[in-house]
Amino acid sequence: MNKSHPLKHPDQRVGVFIDVQNMYYSAKNLFGSKVNFGNIVTEATAGRKLVRAIAYVVSTESKEEQPFFDALYNLGIETKEKPLQIFYGGEKKADWDVGIAVDCIRLAPMVDAIVIVSGDGDYVPLVEYLKNQGKQVEVAAFGETTSAKLAEIADDVMDLSQDKAKFLISDRRYYKSNKPGDRKAI
Repeated sequence: MNKSHPLKHPDQRVGVFIDVQNMYYSAKNLFGSKVNFGNIVTEATAGRKLVRAIAYVVSTESKEEQPFFDALYNLGIETKEKPLQIFYGGEKKADWDVGIAVDCIRLAPMVDAIVIVSGDGDYVPLVEYLKNQGKQVEVAAFGETTSAKLAEIADDVMDLSQDKAKFLISDRRYYKSNKPGDRKAI
């Protein structure tokens, strides 16, 4: 699914916009793993000038995801938080599609290339708009969960499933010691 685009060059200014929920559930459902967002940003930037990398995240009242948000920050990825909405009857919703689209449009004048880290077909109209504005638009996502139309219209598609070792983090526990009976999760 990777398309090679001849217009990638070191002087390009790049913005990376990460739909964390889309990527999290894709990796979890397909591979039982977590996503290595640091490696995704590095590969998506491809030696070009990174202007901004923004991860769109959902927070809960328990704040149990705060260490994850801190890890993103430590990787140089800005986070934008939206609280999880719980509706009467228990339905939960946390949708960043419009927020990501608005930020892409707002930041488009400052970049040459925009990388959308998501396979969500809801971004098709955004990609069409940005391309009509003369922007190079790229997608990074897991091929199995990437909209065919999104892949078709993007200038470049990076299928993260092609290098799972680079883009996924095993969900196994890590231990201080390998001796049986002496294992402590850290």
